Amino acid sequence: MFTVVGLGNPGPKYAGNRHNIGQMVIDRLAEQAGTTLAVHKQSNTRAASVRIGIAPGNPGKQAILAISNGYMNTSGGPTSSLLKYFGGEPTSLIVIHDELDLPFGTLRLKRGGGEGGHNGLKSISQSLKTKDYIRLRFGVGRPPGRQDPAHFVLSDFSATERKELPLLIEEAADAVLDVITLGLDKATMRLHTAN
Repeated sequence: MFTVVGLGNPGPKYAGNRHNIGQMVIDRLAEQAGTTLAVHKQSNTRAASVRIGIAPGNPGKQAILAISNGYMNTSGGPTSSLLKYFGGEPTSLIVIHDELDLPFGTLRLKRGGGEGGHNGLKSISQSLKTKDYIRLRFGVGRPPGRQDPAHFVLSDFSATERKELPLLIEEAADAVLDVITLGLDKATMRLHTAN
């Protein structure tokens, strides 16, 4: 079973922020699965259990889609609680997050590694006591000029970027589905060849 967590901050004030791209991808995955996220009190998240890759003769694989109800820098507690509640393993956790070190719209998959100053990833690594989980990095690019990176990720995508977002969110959702149905290696090869 995979657990897929999209990082971001709660509430309408942050909904369109670059920092919330992980949540946008989770919303799209839930929509594709024909479900909505429901409050899961035991983990302080909104979550849904879905089956991915259903086909004739194939029951598909179970996945938990989730968004924390807390702030980005406290993502670890809810993620850890979610894994404990559903019996998930950190090695089968996929975290979707914004990435300053990649140009806007570039998608990259990887397992483990550093957190690159990302407070959501730091919190998850500390809570799980491991960095051995899968990350889908969604490039948001570097801030222009001398703009503070923290201010940049907490601002909305530009009008030009917003035009491209639906297609990019779709590609990110497809990458998550590929990890679940094909495995990380094949999904990575497919994504990095196309992107």
